[in-house]
Amino acid sequence: MTDTPEQAVLIGRDAGVGIVTLNRPEKRNALDLSLRAAIAAAVTELAADDSVRAIVITGGEKIFAAGADLNLLVNKGPQEVADIDLGQYWSPVANCQKPVIAAVNGFALGAGCELAMMCDVIIADSKAQFGQPEARVGIMPGAGGTQRLVRAVGKAVASLMLVCGENLKAERAERLGLISEMTAEGQALPRALELAQVAAKLPPKAVRAIKQTLAQGADLPLGAALQLENREFLLLFDTADKTEGMTAFLEKRSAEFTGK
Repeated sequence: MTDTPEQAVLIGRDAGVGIVTLNRPEKRNALDLSLRAAIAAAVTELAADDSVRAIVITGGEKIFAAGADLNLLVNKGPQEVADIDLGQYWSPVANCQKPVIAAVNGFALGAGCELAMMCDVIIADSKAQFGQPEARVGIMPGAGGTQRLVRAVGKAVASLMLVCGENLKAERAERLGLISEMTAEGQALPRALELAQVAAKLPPKAVRAIKQTLAQGADLPLGAALQLENREFLLLFDTADKTEGMTAFLEKRSAEFTGK
């Protein structure tokens, strides 16, 4: 694992999996511009690396991310915040065509919770907590914290977290579907890496098609979403990996996918 020039994140590679570790522990991984830019650069780098087929984002053993660094925002007006264009830093994560898995230990609050929700899969240990407490400092989430949250847990619980500032503990987050799986304390990263290695062995074109269909279809009427699904389904029949996957299954051997 090596430091990026900013040293705000650590980037690692292992068996087809890229690992992005937020590396601002003295500030509880509070998301200032340097950390946001480093995350964006790391995910962009790994997304362009053909040897990497899945990405894990983690904050380390103690905390995922405590939210935005308020020093960035406290003295700024609306136009100044708009000029920063915070969305540019999240686009590489939210739009990554490769599977992205969040490994969450400890708190994922505010922008940290939003970052986790941008990922395809969230693995959290039993001590993890998720929250969107922006109202306590006079603002609201601005990177998907209302919209992704209400789609994940429903209006009643989203309102509890957003309007009342209540955190959601891992056990309840798993029951409600905010997270994909809860592990024993300290086991979120090993489990996330295990799942990422499974995803990394799947045919990339099929994975991209699934991600695209999930992302676009969720907000379409059912009929249109089914048409989208069927189109992507048919296009995969023109790939070498489809032939390899089906042939390997029939021959009772492991498939060797090439991404073609």
